[in-house]
Amino acid sequence: MDDRSTSGNKANRRMPLRTDSLEEPQLNLTPMIDIVFLLIIFFMVGTRFSEIEQQYDIELPTAAAVEPITSRPDAIILNVARSGLVTISGERVSLADLQPRLEAARKSYSEQSVLIRGDGEGVYQSIVDVMDVCHKAQIRSFSLAFQPETAGATP
Repeated sequence: MDDRSTSGNKANRRMPLRTDSLEEPQLNLTPMIDIVFLLIIFFMVGTRFSEIEQQYDIELPTAAAVEPITSRPDAIILNVARSGLVTISGERVSLADLQPRLEAARKSYSEQSVLIRGDGEGVYQSIVDVMDVCHKAQIRSFSLAFQPETAGATP
């Protein structure tokens, strides 16, 4: 009988359920109001500084409009003949006159390049002299032109 009495007690027991009403969720606006006040103060102070800067009567300097260089200029082509004669765009130039021209070109564009076209049968010293003038004019980018060999040709 003891077994029945304990099992009967379990059937009579019920799980207690809450019948209390749940609390309504609340939105805490305090942090949001703090942020809004901070933003208002920030913009008020920022506006004040811009007014202070504009109160001074300053005459700004003027400058002529300059068009930017959109692309790199073409290389200056120097031709060195067999005789050692140097030409730029068909104009004969001495080594003494070549340096100021190269310096002026470098001042206009700091990365000005030079292409040296020397005669293959000419004296190599003439080409070295032109390279030396390029170095004195602080031209850092110069190259020597050559003609590629055709396939099957022997030197």
